[in-house]
Amino acid sequence: MTRAIPRTYWVAGTAVLLALLFAAAATVTAANGGPAAAPAAAPRTPGLHSADAGFARDMAVHHQQAVEMSFIVRDRTQDEAVRTLAYDIANTQANQRGMLFGWLDLWGLPKVVADEPPMSWMTGSGGSGGHGGHEGHAAAKPGALMPGMATKEELAQLGSAEGRDAEVLYLQLMTDHHKGGVAMAEGCARLCVTPVERALAQGMADAQQSEITLMTDMLKQRGATPRG
Repeated sequence: MTRAIPRTYWVAGTAVLLALLFAAAATVTAANGGPAAAPAAAPRTPGLHSADAGFARDMAVHHQQAVEMSFIVRDRTQDEAVRTLAYDIANTQANQRGMLFGWLDLWGLPKVVADEPPMSWMTGSGGSGGHGGHEGHAAAKPGALMPGMATKEELAQLGSAEGRDAEVLYLQLMTDHHKGGVAMAEGCARLCVTPVERALAQGMADAQQSEITLMTDMLKQRGATPRG
């Protein structure tokens, strides 16, 4: 059965697009010094354990699972609305993941830090170039790396489901995933010091919150509700 895509879907996509365009434009302006820019001190490079770097590393991992789940469900259903949403999430989050890794490369920082617990940037001191804070975050469920992320068992369940069952499970898992992503993005919007990264983080939070509303409506159409 084919269902129309609610207007909320396009609002979410527009919010992400605007965030990406703003981040790209701000990066180019910063690189060129801006129109008639006055001499200014060089911006601080975020430190290894700063909120800026920690968010980039953690959100890249978080995004990768969303991309994976979205490709899985595209093979498990023929529903146009779900397949279109899955494509948009996969495409948007893959692009954002590339931006996050690009910033880490620009800062000369690694994409993986072996001794860094996930989400520690939200509770730690932030390190050189970071922004100290004591913001808390929800704990990840057993078997999941970060809040909102699915377990291996849930991914296997999604990969074996078909039709409506796959649609409902995907929408439920992605709703949980977005809730964790919104909390992380809002954390960076508060704690990160790099303006373009803060702007992108706020755009992520706004867009994913809109998609949570959309997915709640899509679940209702299928006689289901978000988990928890």
